[in-house]
Parts: sequence; C-alpha cells; structure tokens
Amino acid sequence: MAQETALPQRTQEASQGRVARIRQWLRRAVGSDGHERHTLALIGKSTLAALIAWYIAKQLMGAQSPAFAPFSAVLIMQVTVYQSLLQSLRYLGAVSLGVALQGLFGFLAGPGLVTFALVALAAMAIGRWRPLGSQGSQVATAAFFAFSTYATATTPGDKFSQLSQIILLVLVGCGVGAAVNLLVMPPMRYRSAESGIHTLAHALCDLIGDMYPALRNQHLEEERTRHWRHRASQLGPMVSQAQSAVRTAVESTYYNPRRLLQRHHGRVTFAGYRAVIDALERVTYQLASMVRSLDQWHDSKDGEAYGEFLRDYGDFLRTLAKISDLFSKIDEDRLHEQAPELCRAAEQAQEARTRLVEAAEENSLPVGDPSRPYGILLAEATRLMDECQYTCDVLQKSVDSQGSPCD
Repeated sequence: MAQETALPQRTQEASQGRVARIRQWLRRAVGSDGHERHTLALIGKSTLAALIAWYIAKQLMGAQSPAFAPFSAVLIMQVTVYQSLLQSLRYLGAVSLGVALQGLFGFLAGPGLVTFALVALAAMAIGRWRPLGSQGSQVATAAFFAFSTYATATTPGDKFSQLSQIILLVLVGCGVGAAVNLLVMPPMRYRSAESGIHTLAHALCDLIGDMYPALRNQHLEEERTRHWRHRASQLGPMVSQAQSAVRTAVESTYYNPRRLLQRHHGRVTFAGYRAVIDALERVTYQLASMVRSLDQWHDSKDGEAYGEFLRDYGDFLRTLAKISDLFSKIDEDRLHEQAPELCRAAEQAQEARTRLVEAAEENSLPVGDPSRPYGILLAEATRLMDECQYTCDVLQKSVDSQGSPCD
C-alpha cells in the first residue's frame, strides 16, 4: 500500500520539477538575449515562414504539391541571414539539378526502372559536388520526388509543367524563408564572440587559480598534477568553440539590416576578438606544456631553492589568473574601462616574471640542465607573459583606434 502511494507522489514531484524547469527556461528567454530567446525566435520565424509559403503555394498558386514551399522555407531558416541566403542558393541549385536530371532521363527513356536507376546514380554523384556543400544530398531527394511526379503525369506538357512547378515552389519557399529571416528579428550575434572568450578565459582562470596556491604551498602530488594535465587537455575544444562563436558573430553582420541600427558597430570586423582568441589558444598550448613539466617534477627533492622557485612561480601564475579573470568578464560596452585595467594587470605580471627570473639567477638554479624543468618552466613563463601582453595590447589598440574591440 505504501508503495502504491509513493509512486503517484514521485510522479507528481517529477511533473512539478519539469514544470519548474520549463518556467526557468521561459524566464531566461524573456530576461536575457541568450540561447533560449534565440531558440524561441527561430521557432516563431520558421512557423511564420512555413505558413506564408503554404498560403502562397496552396491558395495563390493552386499547386498540386504545395508542401515543397513550406518545407524549403523551414529548411533554409539558418542562424544568420548570410547563412540563410547562402543555403538558399545551394538548396535551389541542388533541387534544380535533381529535377533537371529527371527531366533529361525521363524524356529520353521514359518513367521506367532503368530511368530511376540512371537518375539515382547521377544524382548521388552530383550530390558530392563541393559547391553544393551540405545541400548536396538534396539533389537525390529532389530527383526522387521529381520521378514520382513525372511518373503520375499523363502528357509531355503536364510532365514538364509539374517538374517546373517543383523548382518554382522551392524558389518561393527559399525566398519566403530568407525574407522572414531578413525582416523579422534578423539575428545578430555580436555577443557570441564575447561569450566564446568568456568561456575559454574562465576555464583558464579556474585552472590557473587552482595551480598557483598549490605551487606556493609546494603541493605537487602526482594525483594533483595529473588532474591539471587532464583539465589542460580539455581546453582545446573550448578554443574551437570560441573560434566558431566569432565566425558566427561575423556572419551575423552580413546583409543584416539591424547592423545599420547598431550604435557602435558601423565597421565591424571583429579583428580584435579574433586576435584575442588566437592568443588565448597559444596560451592554452603553453599552459599544457607547463603542466606536463610540473607533472614530471612532482617528486623533486631539490631542497630550499626548489621551494622558493615554486613560490615565485605561484606568484607569477596568480597575476596570470587575474588577467584570465578579466578576460572572462570582457564587455564591449565597458571596454574603455577594462582595457587599461588589463594593461595594468599585464604590468604586474611582467614584474612577477622578472622577480622569478632574478630569483632563479640568484639561487644559481640549473636552468640549462635539460633533465630538470627549471629552464623549461622559465621559458613557458616568458611565452605565457608575451601572449598575455600581446592580447592586452590588441584590445587597448582597438579602443584607442576605433573605440571598439570589434572594429
């Protein structure tokens, strides 16, 4: 009896949890210009485009297969206006090639099994044509639909009319989809570039933030350093995501009327953000190399000089953690304030690196001995500092020259 009572209760709790998560999702969609709002906008625009395309195809054109139009409208509703236009052209080209293949082989050999085999073979081969991109598979899809339509038509004129209508419906659908994406809340992704930098820089800050206290306290246990290596290896995919975010941000400005309404984005090139992410990518490589060296050195017994070196190295990494933290909070609207702060943090890091090198020289550490990591770690510190300094300089120059990191 108790189990029978508990089951409906768990079901009710699960249902309440789902409702709560849905409410949170909707609140995020309303409260912030993030993924949730973009998803709702895409759903609404796709529905509107499909409705308009269906009305044109069914009510105005009286097409026998009106579904081609809304299907095409939804298919090319991409994240950016540029991608919508590009995929529209590719999709229209793929469909036209597929229909043309059916028309050619159909009029030559008739609607038989041999014709279908020839059409399928040619469509599969043409679909691999590189300019068609991801729409290459639509050559075969269009050819198969065209074959079905061609086989049911009775007269040559009717066959030609039906094949032509497929291309016209696809043209209508692509035009409606591109127009809706262009005119109804055209997507802008200026902030996606910042978001990519935030995610990557935050991960760097977290890793460095865990490393420097351990170095200062000389805690280099094997388990700890191995965990650092694992986390450093996971930074690569984050770099790719950040680079993809910048590409999306750049694409969102192409042919987008909202660009004209942006107060600070008259000549957007995103060169500053590209340079920042490229520099952070190099930082991830060098940080991974540094962690490998520390992992191989976790049981060193070099004495007092060893402890002082680790403390100085921890002090240096603490300044890099501050720089990474600042990058994780980059905001284009506040960059005039943040860029000088980044430069000051870079100066502090330079001073910490100088103290590290001077201390190593005073203690006569064997920096030239390849079997010991002192020299490698000092070299990595120099490279890390150079990249951080370069990144700060890029943003400062962007602010000085055009007032925006994206210009």
